[in-house]
Amino acid sequence: MKLYWSPTSPYVRKVMLLAHEAGLAEGLELIDGRGTPWDRNAETAAYNPLGKVPCLVPEEGPALYDSRVICEYLDSRHEGPTFFPAGEARWRALTLQSLADGLLDAGILIRYETMRPESERSPGWIAAQTTKLQAALDRLEARWIAHLNGPLDIGHLATASALGWMELRKPVSPGLESRPRLKAWFEGFSQRPSMQATFPKE
Repeated sequence: MKLYWSPTSPYVRKVMLLAHEAGLAEGLELIDGRGTPWDRNAETAAYNPLGKVPCLVPEEGPALYDSRVICEYLDSRHEGPTFFPAGEARWRALTLQSLADGLLDAGILIRYETMRPESERSPGWIAAQTTKLQAALDRLEARWIAHLNGPLDIGHLATASALGWMELRKPVSPGLESRPRLKAWFEGFSQRPSMQATFPKE
């Protein structure tokens, strides 16, 4: 299977975390698919018209995107505990994944906005996305620690990927320093071999 990826993409990292945890990482051929909203990667766009990574090209069948679809696909390809539990636990895991992905969406929009020429930036847009990001961190700190300390699921992987990206890019402040329980969880989770193997590099 070919995975179009970027070494710093948190969405790619979520996929790679699951691949490592499921024992599938060695079966992925990693292809540099990096691009920007202003300069799309043509090879990636040939498979994913949105031009985004991650994009998985299985040995058979059409290309798969985005990270949520790829994670469920990889989960179906391994033996052992699922990262997408059944029943009520499934909805909790998927909701946590959505919260973490939404946190990332806001953070990345802030980053892209600050990459524009200063005269073209919108302080109001940055402030709105910052509000979303801070609210997501507050919700993780206040209501999700018990879940994060429970059995591993896709929500854990999405949250770890999001927090790892925040520590790398630091799009806003304050971050984990003002959320001690979330910070402690992330520091402990970061010791997992899958986290060490997927540490983002420029």
